[in-house]
Amino acid sequence: ATLIAAGQRLTPARIAVAATGGHGHLPVRPRVRVAIAATGDELVPPGSDDGAALPESNGVMLAAMLADLPVDIIDLGILPDNLEALRDAFAGVEADLLVTTGGASVGDHDLVQPALKAAGGSVDFWRIALRPGKPMMAGRLDETVVLSLPGNPVSAFVTATLFVRPLIAHLAGAADPFPTPIPAILGEDLPANGPRIDYLRAAMIDGRVHAAAIQDSSMLLTLARSTCLVIRPPHAAAACAGDSAEILMLA
Repeated sequence: ATLIAAGQRLTPARIAVAATGGHGHLPVRPRVRVAIAATGDELVPPGSDDGAALPESNGVMLAAMLADLPVDIIDLGILPDNLEALRDAFAGVEADLLVTTGGASVGDHDLVQPALKAAGGSVDFWRIALRPGKPMMAGRLDETVVLSLPGNPVSAFVTATLFVRPLIAHLAGAADPFPTPIPAILGEDLPANGPRIDYLRAAMIDGRVHAAAIQDSSMLLTLARSTCLVIRPPHAAAACAGDSAEILMLA
């Protein structure tokens, strides 16, 4: 009998099953090397006493989001808004996956895409029909997969949930790497949705899911108070309290 199928995660119970079945060693995939870099001249490390600057929160957030996965984190820190500096940093990366935050849009300081190309990389796609997280970019640099997330922490969180974590699970050999939506009952009415799929920050209260009143992607505290994301498909009709919706639970 097959005790543990290929692609299943080695949970404590499965390790016990393997041991009981007489297996002292199991074949596994290597840990995934993930390099994380934040970009932006306005950023300073967390804990800095520079009150005029913006504390960099994406790096620690992403590292915490990946802590339960088989990864080795390579912290590239804060990279400046400088084409040559970004190019050199990208060219020196030795990792399976490079994750950047910020600099992936179209402003004067959005240099991640040209820096990736200058380092010899390529862009597979840029901009997605997602809210929050539209300016995400994906590409390659030699054997390294590159995912460039928006600098806004809420957008970075949502895109990391939907793209970074599943990609790492896939690289680690997972048979089903994607997050699994579950049904829930809405606690209040929701308006019709636009052309992008929307992931609303929400909380489960008394068995019903309540979307936060303010969904602006700059509202990091709203995300911190959320326990789930409500999935609103593109062009979804208005929904009423008591209707069913799909959600993704947050750790």
